[in-house]
Amino acid sequence: MHNVYERCPVFENERFLLKQVSHDDCQDLLKVYSDKKSVPLFNSDNCNGDDFYYTTEERMKQAIGFWLMEYEKKYYVRWSVFDKFKNEAIGTIELFNRKAEDYFTDCGLLRLDLRSDYENEKDISCILELIVSFAFECFFCDKIATKAIPSASERIKAMKKIGFTLSEEKVKGHDNTEYGSYHVLYRV
Repeated sequence: MHNVYERCPVFENERFLLKQVSHDDCQDLLKVYSDKKSVPLFNSDNCNGDDFYYTTEERMKQAIGFWLMEYEKKYYVRWSVFDKFKNEAIGTIELFNRKAEDYFTDCGLLRLDLRSDYENEKDISCILELIVSFAFECFFCDKIATKAIPSASERIKAMKKIGFTLSEEKVKGHDNTEYGSYHVLYRV
């Protein structure tokens, strides 16, 4: 597998396509990040107070610009998730190898933000299955962690189906805040 920061890989199956986020995705992603049902399920841990609730095209463009800048700095990759049947972006996935002073160091930390109409076990499983097997190689890690709050029952069912288990460990933030509800998948 090549370096994801030299050439961002594209992943696809019969239903979904993951490709690096682009300013062209702005209108579709605004529908995701302005979806009041979705925002509580987004992982904003350690994101300097950003709750990822964006209601204007300008704010969405700023977020995309920031994600692209972070990619250039080799901090993380943010893919847009496209529904191939509808030809529209319905969410994003962020992934990076986390370096920290806690259990989750050298862990592939995955954030999945989806529009609420895709927040179901079948779609989430189909999307996660696209990327998790490659994540171990792409991000040089032995485990992948992703957050799902207890009320995200469909997300939790999808993660369990793939092999994620709830961890008792906490992610320690930049300011030592502890964050829970992380589910972990270990490399087999």
